[in-house]
This record gives sequence, structure tokens and C-alpha cells, in this order.
Amino acid sequence: MSGLKTRPTDQKVSQFIDAVEPDQKRQDCWTMVEMMREITGSEPVMWGSSIVGFGTYTYVNTTKKPADWPITGFSPRKANLTLYVMPGFSQYDALMEKLGKHSTGVSCLYVKKLADIDLGILKELIRRSVEQMRATYPTR
Repeated sequence: MSGLKTRPTDQKVSQFIDAVEPDQKRQDCWTMVEMMREITGSEPVMWGSSIVGFGTYTYVNTTKKPADWPITGFSPRKANLTLYVMPGFSQYDALMEKLGKHSTGVSCLYVKKLADIDLGILKELIRRSVEQMRATYPTR
């Protein structure tokens, strides 16, 4: 059985983001880098070929083996900018109602462009999720 495929790489975040198209999505990525860097105090790291992650936590995966994953991050997918809010959204109902145009998965927040949402609310959402992750998964 192979290990987790999405791991930190040596790929430069700046090269990855500079190649993102269209221009608006690239600008949104740079906005997310600054916001997530400020909130986490961590530098961005490429995870696999398309996820920009900040910080790390270790959890036990479905195979009962410890696995590392970013505390928060994002990926500029074709249809949406995907933001990773690892605790999920159930405890953030009030923030989600004020956020703006978005959709969610279990731990994924999907937005077409940052102009569709309230960046102050997004910043608070990410800040709270990072605090929760750090409380739940203390650093080694």
C-alpha cells in the first residue's frame, strides 16, 4: 500500500502562483498567501503539485497511521479557489451567513473570486479555524 501522496515539496510557491491563470485568480492567491501567513505566522509550502499550505498538524488517518497535513491552505482549482478550513464549518454558522457567495465541502470552502466574499469575515473564519486546530493538535 502506498503512502499519502500529498506531502510538502520543494516546489517554490512563488513559481506556482505566478503561473496561475487568469490574472484575477493569481491576484487572489497572493492575497491568500498574505492573509494566511499573517494568521498562522508560517511561511507557505507547496503540498503536492497544487496546494499551498501553512503550518502542519498530525492526525491519524483511516489506515490508523499518523499523517501530516497543513493547518490551513488553499488551491487555485479550475472552477474555484478552494480554501482549506480543516475543522469544517458547523461551528461557524454566524460567520458563514455573512461571508458572501460561496459553497462548502467537509473542510473546503469554494469561492469563484475573493471579490464575491467579505475578506474580514474570511480572515476571522480562518483565524478561528487555525486556533481550533492548534488547540486540538498541539505542535510536536
